[in-house]
Amino acid sequence: MADVPVTAARQSVPQPRDPDGADLPAGKKPKKNRIRQPLRHRLKRDRALLLLCLPGVLFFALFFYLPLAGNVIAFQDYQPFLGFKESPFVGLANFTALVAEPDFWSAVSNTLQITAIQLVLYFPAPIALALLLNSLISEKIKRFIQTVVYLPHFLSWVVVVAMFKQVLGGAGSVTTLLMEHGVSIGNVMTDPGTFKLLITAQAIWKDTGWGTIIFLASIASIDMAQYESAAMDGAGWARRIWHITLPGIRPVILMLLILRLGDILSVGFEQIILQRDAVGPDASEVMDTYVYFHGVVDGDWGMSTAAGLMKGVIGFALILAANKLAHRFGEQGVYR
Repeated sequence: MADVPVTAARQSVPQPRDPDGADLPAGKKPKKNRIRQPLRHRLKRDRALLLLCLPGVLFFALFFYLPLAGNVIAFQDYQPFLGFKESPFVGLANFTALVAEPDFWSAVSNTLQITAIQLVLYFPAPIALALLLNSLISEKIKRFIQTVVYLPHFLSWVVVVAMFKQVLGGAGSVTTLLMEHGVSIGNVMTDPGTFKLLITAQAIWKDTGWGTIIFLASIASIDMAQYESAAMDGAGWARRIWHITLPGIRPVILMLLILRLGDILSVGFEQIILQRDAVGPDASEVMDTYVYFHGVVDGDWGMSTAAGLMKGVIGFALILAANKLAHRFGEQGVYR
């Protein structure tokens, strides 16, 4: 049989065309015709998934998005017996009075100090604990330690503060033991100078174990072949952590750091209000307690709502700025 000429063989291959019938360039695949189903068909098809999502959607809608309408109080001289419609509109007067309030700036200062201490001491604690747990060889010991360090998360702040009082209070066990050996530390629970470190230590004890969950899951997704190759090249435990583990979980660390910056003006309302009377408002007043005492207790609804709105706007701006900065360094951040 005579050989088919190359030109003829090439001509016999059909030229790819798009759905409209036009010729496509060489190497480009034709587009697929995708028929979009009507909305009612898609709702019927995905009804099981939609029903599973419904409780979460209702929760956020009722307790997070619907209350946002109440921010209109920040621009009113709000009176509960008049309501939203009848309360007079005062524009930015509440914000002007808030900025001129010394107690507000004291609360902002305390909040930022506590946040800075927690970013330095509390934020890295779950990462360090996750790295230590991941280095354990025995799975049984690892699971036992994980269970133990998770338990404090499920205790209420009332129980945690009471436990710290029994240990570090004026008649606490540690305080008494140190006094018997000639060391006096006083009553740590009522010392304004150590209050910020105290609540940071309480947060570390309570939530560090729980915070390791996401980091352990991120570490588990790293390819074990990288550790084996590094070990064969002579890399020790510390070098494997520095060059493999930390770069592998860096996107998760940055994402959580960005979210923490967005919540920078919230440092724990329940934990602080339980200990506020013991150390005084000068050391313990933060943004959340300021809003509570000036709004709910004193009835200054407009100014307290203005403070809460400012806190939300600042947090939102910090998330946007930190996420944009992460993109500049080539990281994904919270969103693209």
